[in-house]
Amino acid sequence: MTVESEAVLRPLPLGDEVSEAFWDAAKAGRLDIQRCRACRRWNHAPSLACPTCGSEDLGYETVSGKGSLFTWCVLKEAPAPGFRDMLPLIVAIVELAEQPHLLLSTNIVGAREEELRLGMPLEVTFERVTEDCALPQFRPAREAA
Repeated sequence: MTVESEAVLRPLPLGDEVSEAFWDAAKAGRLDIQRCRACRRWNHAPSLACPTCGSEDLGYETVSGKGSLFTWCVLKEAPAPGFRDMLPLIVAIVELAEQPHLLLSTNIVGAREEELRLGMPLEVTFERVTEDCALPQFRPAREAA
């Protein structure tokens, strides 16, 4: 079995009319988050109406890709065959820099479990899973030059 065929064994996101722009941006290497045009609040996971003001006037804007570690857990057994080479798999919630409690479920890459700490600065990176799918993931933020 090739690495590419194992990647297919991983669950892949199924975009719909609400989330398609998020996945298209990830495929292009951008982190775009839904934002309400009426009250300017960011919203994730995407929805049909703003959970703050109820407006249906929502769009997507590119965010900085910066965030901090809100919480995490470490999987030591693969949840599906396509994850075997990723163990231990760090599953995390990242709070994006743009707004308090703007949370995104993701994986942490490029860090060992013992290096993690609450609030540590992170930055987005993208894993190309297939030709048509890239997943936003986060790694420890690099020091400013």
